[in-house]
Amino acid sequence: MRDDALSRLRKAVDLYAQEKDWVRIRGVVTEAFPSHFRVEGLSPFLRLDDCVMLEGHDRCFPAQAIRINRDGALIKAFESHAGVGLGARVTRTGPFEIAPHPDWKGRVLNAFAAPIDGREPPPPGEARRAVDASPPKAMSRGRVRDPAPTGVRVVDAFTPLCRGQRVGVFAGSGVGKSTLLAMMSRSAAFDAVVVCLVGERGREVRDFLDEILGDRSNLAITIVATGDESPMMRRLAPLTATSIAEYFRDRGESVLLIMDSVTRYAHALREIALSAGEPPVANGFAPSVFADLPRLLERAGPGVEGGGAITAIFSVLIDGDNHNDPIADCIRGTLDGHIVLEREIAEQGRYPAINVLKSISRLADRVWSGEQRDLINECRALISKYEDTRDLRMLGGYQPGADAALDRAIELAPRLYEALKQSPHGEPSIDAIGEIASVVGLRPASH
Repeated sequence: MRDDALSRLRKAVDLYAQEKDWVRIRGVVTEAFPSHFRVEGLSPFLRLDDCVMLEGHDRCFPAQAIRINRDGALIKAFESHAGVGLGARVTRTGPFEIAPHPDWKGRVLNAFAAPIDGREPPPPGEARRAVDASPPKAMSRGRVRDPAPTGVRVVDAFTPLCRGQRVGVFAGSGVGKSTLLAMMSRSAAFDAVVVCLVGERGREVRDFLDEILGDRSNLAITIVATGDESPMMRRLAPLTATSIAEYFRDRGESVLLIMDSVTRYAHALREIALSAGEPPVANGFAPSVFADLPRLLERAGPGVEGGGAITAIFSVLIDGDNHNDPIADCIRGTLDGHIVLEREIAEQGRYPAINVLKSISRLADRVWSGEQRDLINECRALISKYEDTRDLRMLGGYQPGADAALDRAIELAPRLYEALKQSPHGEPSIDAIGEIASVVGLRPASH
C-alpha cells in the first residue's frame, strides 16, 4: 500500500510539474566520470532520453538521461567538458523539442537549432515538436511515383530518384562523397533543402556552404555538429534535421534531406551506448545502434497521401573501404537504393567516382521508359565487358576482330566514361540519358 501511495504521489508531482513552470523536479550528482554522471533523486520522474540541466560552477549544462535504475540515473552532458562536480543540482526539463519556422531557410544551426552563423536566433514556429519522433505508420503513407532529378548526370541516368525515396551514398574517405552530396543539394526539384553535417571538419563546413552550395545556401537549412563536438551533439543533430524536414513535409512541401554522414551518427550512438553499459556485439557496436538506425532512416520518405515528401540522401562512410561492415549492411537493407563510390575510379580522375555496376535504385523503373531502360542496360553491359577484360588487354591478350562485343566496348566505354564526368561547379544536367546517348553515339532516349 505504501509503495502504491508513493507511486501515485510521484505521478501527481510529475503531472503538476508539467503544468506549472515554477515547479522543478531535482536530483544531485553523486558520481562523476569522464563520460557521464550518476544522479540520485530523479529516477522515479525520468524517462530515457529526457533532458536535464546540470548546475555547474558558473553556468548550467544541458544533458540527457541514458540509463535509469532504482539507485539512480546515468546522465551524459551535451558538452564534452562540463564543469560539474559532486553535489551539483540536476533539474529535469523533459524531452527536447524544437519549433521550426519557414524563415529558418538560409540559416546555419547547431543540434539545438541555435544559430552558428553569427545572426539573430531564428524565429520560433507556432507548434513545438519532439526531435526524437516515431516514423509515420506504413499504411498512412503515400506512394512514391514522381521523379526527382538531381542534376547529376550519372545519378539521373543510372540510379534515378523519385520524390520520397531514400538512397545511400557509400564511399571511403576522400573519394568525393561530400562533393557529390553538395551537387545533389542544388537540385531545383525541391521546395526545401535540409542539410545535416555530422562529424565533419570545421573547415569543411564553411567550404561546403560557400563554395559548393553557393547561392543555394540561402534556401537550405544546415544543421552542423562538427567532429570535435560531443557524441551527444552528433547524435542529436540528425534528429533535429529530420524533425525540421518533417515540419516542411507536413506543410505539403517536397523536401530534400541530405545527411553526411550516417556512419558518424552510428559512431556517436556507439559511444553513448557503451557509456550506458551496453555490451558490444558487432565491431564494437551495441544492439541499440542497430535499432536506432532504421528508426531514423524510416522517418524520411513520403508523408500522407497527397501531401509532401522527404527525399533523403544518406552518406555512409566505409571504414577501410570495406562495404560489408555491419553498419553499411544495416543501412543498405533499409534504404531504397545505394550509390557506390570507389577509390579506383577517383584515382583515374573520373568524378563523380560512381561505380554504375554496383549502384542501384530500386525505384528506377518508375522513372525510365522502356527504351531508356534498354539503353541504360546496354551501357552497363559495355562497361562490364570493358572492365572484365582490363587485365587481359593490359597483358596483350586482346586481338581486334576476335570478339565483336569487346571491340564495341573498347570503342564506346571510354566515350561513356567521358560523358559521365561532371564538375561540381558546372551546369546541372537537364536530360541525363539523352546527353549520354548523344555523346556515346547510341540511339537517342525517348520521353
